[in-house]
Amino acid sequence: MPTPSVEYSLLLPMLIVFGVAIAGVLIEAFLPRRLRYRVQLTLTLGGLVAALLAVLGLTDRLSGGGGDTAMMGAVVIDGPALFLQGTVVLLAILGVLLIAERQIGSRDPARGLDGFTPQASAVPGSVAEQVATRAGAVQTEVFPLTMFATGGMMLFGASDDLLTIFVALEVLSLPLYLLCGLARRQRLLSQEAALKYFLLGAFSSAFFVYGVAMLYGYSGTLRLGGIADAVATPPGGSTALALIGIGLLMVGLLFKVGAVPFHSWIPDAYQGAPTAITAFMSAATKVAAFGALLRICHVALPALKDDWRPMLWAVAILTMVVGTVTAVTQTDVKRMLAYSAVAHTGFILTGVIAANEAGVSSTLFYLFAYGFSSLGAFALVGLVRSRDGEEATSMAAWAGLGRRHPLAGVVFSLFLLAFAGIPLTSGFVAKFAVFKAAGEGGAIPLVVIGVIASAVAAYFYVRVIVLMFFTDPPSDAPEVVAPSGLTTAVVTVTAAVTFALGALPQPLLDLADSAVPFLR
Repeated sequence: MPTPSVEYSLLLPMLIVFGVAIAGVLIEAFLPRRLRYRVQLTLTLGGLVAALLAVLGLTDRLSGGGGDTAMMGAVVIDGPALFLQGTVVLLAILGVLLIAERQIGSRDPARGLDGFTPQASAVPGSVAEQVATRAGAVQTEVFPLTMFATGGMMLFGASDDLLTIFVALEVLSLPLYLLCGLARRQRLLSQEAALKYFLLGAFSSAFFVYGVAMLYGYSGTLRLGGIADAVATPPGGSTALALIGIGLLMVGLLFKVGAVPFHSWIPDAYQGAPTAITAFMSAATKVAAFGALLRICHVALPALKDDWRPMLWAVAILTMVVGTVTAVTQTDVKRMLAYSAVAHTGFILTGVIAANEAGVSSTLFYLFAYGFSSLGAFALVGLVRSRDGEEATSMAAWAGLGRRHPLAGVVFSLFLLAFAGIPLTSGFVAKFAVFKAAGEGGAIPLVVIGVIASAVAAYFYVRVIVLMFFTDPPSDAPEVVAPSGLTTAVVTVTAAVTFALGALPQPLLDLADSAVPFLR
């Protein structure tokens, strides 16, 4: 039995995030309430920036060696893991800026065009207000919860054995269940969303654990490399037990990515959760979950790709079709974006199905591009308020919004066009990359279905643009409130990345290419 060892330098980004999360819990316990917000925000952002610098340091250190393992092989630090960790940390930084929003201005005609009037308290419906206590103070435990979720996401895509993957899955999921239930002004809807997410998530985790048990019984190991060796030379010549285990394992992973038929939690959770939490969850969770799915498929199961690819074919087709068709019928903006996320899961799955290095690099690019666009879109949704201060997510209320608030309308249209895959946006390059990789992998029929689904999806994105710019506003039309610098920074960065990756995608494509392959 080898002596256990901990390679702290390789684990530094995750250790920083988890350390900040634990420190945040201690701050909640011992620091006076009036000081918690500033301290928690400073500590959280400082920790995330330090984690990002640590990821960059590891990238430079391992650039020539392909990667290394830690914790007796339970964690692997290679190109894909570092790319995914860097993406998660960047999205977490932007997500924390949204969550930290406390002051949103209101437009006052007497104050000129900018009309920014700082509020003494958080605007009704903002995250700070939604998590306020009866005394009016912010429940700052939202920050350590976000950090625990971020740490779990970073570990999820870097785990090299099934037990560690399960631990990471629970570490990222449990804080998200709590965060979904924090919308005080939509208490019943928010609690319903959290409860559905928790119950379905627990159910899918049970399937995942059962699959782990099956694969362990088949191979005698939890290591992904050991499972790969076992399925390459099956004991007794039969892989039936392994295939059952793979099917059960996929239920847990496909639930996390939001693929059909395991997607039913997404519209409810996205609609009921505070919008800033929805933004963070929609972007970062998908990155982490697809990272784990890619690693399992490419490290543990390449010898059985002829068996698991048909299953993912069916799931990808169902996901693209159901997500697209259902999104067309939605009358709520958040639910429309939720079903859009389901459809995008199907598009990203085509990169996984490609089962080649081009599929991995294109999937990494897609996850980065989609994460920023999704976070920016939900950030803008949180700024559209009715006259009583509530979020106006009814699609009918958005009529004429682009006429009255051209900047917000143009930026939201940019995100919608990116989702639709229109040229000069990140979405076009991302879809082209995964479809090209899938075609090279022999999945031409899947690419054809994906292109048709993208064309249909363009309808409901363009419908919202037409609604905002070419439809008369209702009598009680909502306003786009003036955000503080935090939300302004998030929207600006996400919009800039969405456009830049459409106009000049090559640097990120090269970075994604250099991150491949997985360390086996």
